[in-house]
Amino acid sequence: MASPVALPIAAFAALPFLSLLASPIIPCYGSPGPMSPRNYTATSRYTTSVPAAGWSSGGATWYGSPYGAGSDGGACGYQGTVSRRPFSSMIAAGGPPLFKNGRGCGACYQIKCTGNKACSGRPVTVTITDSCPGGVCLAEAAHFDMSGTAFGAMASRGMADRLRAAGVLKIQYKRVPCNYNGMGIAFRVDAGSNPYYLAVLIQYQSGDGDLAAVDIMQPGGAWAPMQHSWGATWRANSNTGRPLRAPFSLRLTSGAGKVLVVRNAIPAGWRAGKTYRSTVNYAT
Repeated sequence: MASPVALPIAAFAALPFLSLLASPIIPCYGSPGPMSPRNYTATSRYTTSVPAAGWSSGGATWYGSPYGAGSDGGACGYQGTVSRRPFSSMIAAGGPPLFKNGRGCGACYQIKCTGNKACSGRPVTVTITDSCPGGVCLAEAAHFDMSGTAFGAMASRGMADRLRAAGVLKIQYKRVPCNYNGMGIAFRVDAGSNPYYLAVLIQYQSGDGDLAAVDIMQPGGAWAPMQHSWGATWRANSNTGRPLRAPFSLRLTSGAGKVLVVRNAIPAGWRAGKTYRSTVNYAT
């Protein structure tokens, strides 16, 4: 997670760290391998776009390297994917009202600045992938500790370094739908999963981007709620003393109550540490 620290030079950066007291040690995974199509069904009882909203005032800083992706995934658990498409380093660590103890992971925002001569005034879109739990991130109702790449993207042409040198900015922001251009939602099985315990990191949800609830269904069974573990990870335990039975279907409920059912999201013969990508997503 990001923690902003003022530096003696003009640039302002925040040093990323993951609190061992707040979450377990998370092993690194490889990048997703080739995905095979399976049977998926999407259903929705609600409109699937984030309502348009006016601009609100907040603050922004940056952390990590000037041209980097902040931390290597941060407190949402996305790890190295933050530097690759579709995130492409356009990410931010959110203050507590944005991070929401991990339930804000995946939400998308437009941010723009106008109060510095280096600001272009054009909005950039970022995804919440990390937590900024203290310091300047508590000084405002909404604070974005952006990657160096995203912070510099708010600058006029050729002035990104000058804007980063400002360190702290007053910005305007608004919630917007996430749009992953047809990419399916990905499910990464945690390396600690076993036949009696399943933990899944979920990412690339279009529309709202965040998740309020996740339910799981085993073959021939009924929907059962998964527990929010940490960041973007949800877990289920066997309560019968018998192994969990795959394939697993997952029912996702976004922060605004939009429902998406992914049939056979995790196949029989699943393996811990592997990513399974669906062929469906929320509409935008």
